[in-house]
Amino acid sequence: MRPIIEFCVNNMHFGTDEVMEKLEQNPDYDVLEYGCLTHCGECFLAPFALVNGEFVEAESAEQLYERIMSKIKEIDAWNELDLD
Repeated sequence: MRPIIEFCVNNMHFGTDEVMEKLEQNPDYDVLEYGCLTHCGECFLAPFALVNGEFVEAESAEQLYERIMSKIKEIDAWNELDLD
């Protein structure tokens, strides 16, 4: 299953737009941008994204990228267990 990574346009002031653009380069990911992901309190506090619906946040855009990649690896590992 392809990971779905969702970004909030209102959170882009943290540099998440660069993270989104980097992830869009990988054809194995579905990267989506929304006007609002209904995490308004968190939206103005820190960079975040949703990975397959799970909230992932970080202190910086660079750290967010790393956490998104870790979450994707975690999801892939679970998917492999389900296939066995």
